[in-house]
Amino acid sequence: MNDGQREEARRAVEAILMVADSPVDPHLLAQLVEISASELSRLMSEMVTYYEETGRGFELAQVAGGYRFQSHHDMAPYVERFVLEGQTARLSAAAMETLAIIAYKQPISRAQVAAIRGVNVDGVCRTLEGRGYIAEVARDSGPGQAVLFGTTDRFLERMGINSVEELPPVAEFVPGADVVEALEHGLRLETGGEEGSQAASGPEAVPDQAVAPDPPVASDGDPSPET
Repeated sequence: MNDGQREEARRAVEAILMVADSPVDPHLLAQLVEISASELSRLMSEMVTYYEETGRGFELAQVAGGYRFQSHHDMAPYVERFVLEGQTARLSAAAMETLAIIAYKQPISRAQVAAIRGVNVDGVCRTLEGRGYIAEVARDSGPGQAVLFGTTDRFLERMGINSVEELPPVAEFVPGADVVEALEHGLRLETGGEEGSQAASGPEAVPDQAVAPDPPVASDGDPSPET
């Protein structure tokens, strides 16, 4: 492929990705611009480097098994400011928690998600399925053959990753055993201190009541009348 053909292929790829509403499969791109898969791979690498070296506000990324243009990660504050101005359909905290469980534990059934979260998740799962973030991927082989859910290519696209293996390890968000042990030890000490202080201020610690003196005695031996 000479320089003229390479330039034409680059411009064709840019035009296609500009109008695509989802990542474009590299094999499809190669067919559309009429070059081999290996030539397309080299071309895409050159384009990635070119956009990075020229300091563009966007980048060429490979996500969900395809290529797309996306805003550069350095520009995230500006993009977030723009998106939040008109954002009206953000996922709730419950939906985000459910989506995270499915992403890390897939394939997983509604009942299993509900057991982890401790609440019914039927409505949340319907919302996530309607948004295209999760889908039925299999059926449980056990009794009832429950539907098993997994994440979709749309989820990968939104996350900006190529596969679920690129998700950050859960261990990064969970404290180690030593931290948990230290917390438990600290709680035991605090609990003991509170109980001790309560014991000190309990009935046993109430000071003795002052004993009233005997009433004065009249000369005839009878107690003097109250006045």
